[in-house]
Amino acid sequence: MSTRHFLTLNDLSSDEFRTLIQRAIELKAMLHRRERYEPLKNRVLGMIFEKSSTRTRVSFETAMIQFGGGAIFLSPRDTQLGRGEPIEDSARVLSSMVDCIMVRTFDHGQLELLSRYSKVPVINALTDSYHPCQLLADMQTYQEYRGDIKGKTVAWIGDGNNMCHSYINAANLLGFKLHIACPEGFEPEASIVESAAHCVSVMKSPEEAVVNCDLIVTDVWASMGQEEEATERLELFAPYQVTEQIMALAHDDALFMHCLPAHRGEEVVAEVIDGKQSVVWDEAENRLHTQKALLELLLVNQEPVRE
Repeated sequence: MSTRHFLTLNDLSSDEFRTLIQRAIELKAMLHRRERYEPLKNRVLGMIFEKSSTRTRVSFETAMIQFGGGAIFLSPRDTQLGRGEPIEDSARVLSSMVDCIMVRTFDHGQLELLSRYSKVPVINALTDSYHPCQLLADMQTYQEYRGDIKGKTVAWIGDGNNMCHSYINAANLLGFKLHIACPEGFEPEASIVESAAHCVSVMKSPEEAVVNCDLIVTDVWASMGQEEEATERLELFAPYQVTEQIMALAHDDALFMHCLPAHRGEEVVAEVIDGKQSVVWDEAENRLHTQKALLELLLVNQEPVRE
């Protein structure tokens, strides 16, 4: 049995995705009942961070502690990765010492390269192309509030970025319709859209995209690494702000999500993100529970092969 990685949502089947969400809900209930469950006793997660983080680092470290294991934080400043050691060499060394490697980086190709040389599971905790761990938490949150998302309609408003790409994958796997509204020139990658053309529509107008939707999602207009574009993006993305008027075009019980951190007054107004339709705080907490379910899937339910 080959080592299993989690680089995009497409590394899961539709059934596995739903099972993982349900398992996250069970693990959340167990934690809230203060039940001890330590399936990863004496197991270690190596965490490589080339991009800064709050939710990703805290959720993965907490997950490993609660599961009875441990986590090691690794940044380019503190390791040979920042001094030019080949990714292949680092992968071979790290995977001989830890049980799983989590990576938060820029180039998705570098993540794929590391996974090819790793003997243990590699988890994508964010690249410039995909953010699959966040989608696990988003889908758990929707399930908790509204049940199965199959057959529902989701609107993505803003940049066609890594989150947008992962929403496309999720729509294809879970069977919901996805309306994407982006400024011209900021659409998601065409090949990713084409892979789910039967359930994804790219639109210019956020008003058109949100009509009769069940979930509205957005993200910051300038992500890490795009700081120099921030001023230009503020003007281009201004018509794509999620306002109360935009939310009013969706179903009355539509939810609002944002992966955080948020810039109130830019991609979303305070009245929406702090309003009654917003579930961003449960969404953030659920990063912990879905990542525990993912770690259990990769390290307990499917033991990696060490050569």
